[in-house]
Amino acid sequence: MYRIAMLSYHTCPLATLGGKDTGGMNVYVRELTRQLGRMGIHVDVFTRSQDDHVPHVLHELGYGNRVVHVPAGPETPLGKREMSEYIPQFVEGVKAFACEKGMRYDIIHSHYWMSGIAAASLSEAWGRIPIVNMFHTLGEMKNRIARTEAEREGEYRIDGERQVIRRADRIIVATLAELTQLRFLYRADPNKMVIVPPGVDVSHFYPIPADEAKSFVGLKPEDRMILFVGRIEPLKGVDTLINAMCCLQLRDTNRPVHLAIIGGDPSASPEQMTVEMARLQKMCDDLGLGKTVVFLGKRGQDTLPYYYSAADVLVMPSHYESFGMVALEAMACGTPVIASEVGGLAYLVRDGETGFTIPAEEPETLCEKLSWLLNDGELHSKMGIQAAAYARNYAWDKIATQIVDVYKSLVKV
Repeated sequence: MYRIAMLSYHTCPLATLGGKDTGGMNVYVRELTRQLGRMGIHVDVFTRSQDDHVPHVLHELGYGNRVVHVPAGPETPLGKREMSEYIPQFVEGVKAFACEKGMRYDIIHSHYWMSGIAAASLSEAWGRIPIVNMFHTLGEMKNRIARTEAEREGEYRIDGERQVIRRADRIIVATLAELTQLRFLYRADPNKMVIVPPGVDVSHFYPIPADEAKSFVGLKPEDRMILFVGRIEPLKGVDTLINAMCCLQLRDTNRPVHLAIIGGDPSASPEQMTVEMARLQKMCDDLGLGKTVVFLGKRGQDTLPYYYSAADVLVMPSHYESFGMVALEAMACGTPVIASEVGGLAYLVRDGETGFTIPAEEPETLCEKLSWLLNDGELHSKMGIQAAAYARNYAWDKIATQIVDVYKSLVKV
């Protein structure tokens, strides 16, 4: 069976979700690795060491698979521009580990553009073994929705992505939208691209009875909660959701509803708090939503099913989302999703069936859909059942089988 060198250079798959560079990609790498292990495929996941107190080799993904933290530059979190300068050092560390362990890999599966750059060097050193790359997000797309210069991605990233596109043997894209973006923004060869959506662990994300889930997260049975889960950054559109909550308060005065925001560090000192977190907290204060909106900070994957199941609805008001794994997790828990009609979300959320898709940055429309779902129990129940059934199509055993088919197409037996 195959041996895979999985590269996740800029973020560790074991990291707690909700941090600056932790999100769907972390979950993807972790769960794909676990599923490949169940299928008898050996995977070593290589990531840059960001904490010298964490052992360099961990066996936390089962089946003999390893997460290898490779020192490359200071063992502390770095900005992506600075991190990109240590890719050559990372490559040497991966090569040294493989040599020390006597490992020969059949495929390099890289995630994000920096891992793709490392993959090109490793492939040359290992006899040009095939490279499979998944970008997860694209710099050109982020620049298209950037509202300030600070939100724009540097040319170094765009150049890096173009290099990876030229060198990769296969590019896995989550949706037809991503394939189209790569074709028209990067002139990527369509023959290199394969559409394989991310998966969801349906043994972990499944509907928990609402009263039990609410009890776990500290809610009363009658409490109503809207949920956001994700990184706290401008492209996630949390400000649209906060404005919608202000509208909802004026519209639905009979039964109060709260918004829980999972992600970021809301209790950081003013010096360490991110600009976006500070902006959103001030926005809530200015709108008089102090008791309505709760910033919960980071939460582990083990508790997320309780939050999804306790929520009446999950909202993803993103300006750009290559797929939207959070939406898939929430649907697997039987929770309807309201999402912006952008990128992968437009494909994932079935409008009127598993939730609603709406134009980005339209708080009034979001408020209207929230009010409809919260006040129509029959519609809410129907959508929740349909969401859970739909999510089962994305179970990891089905998705990983498609990934293995990509591997098979590249490895000469």
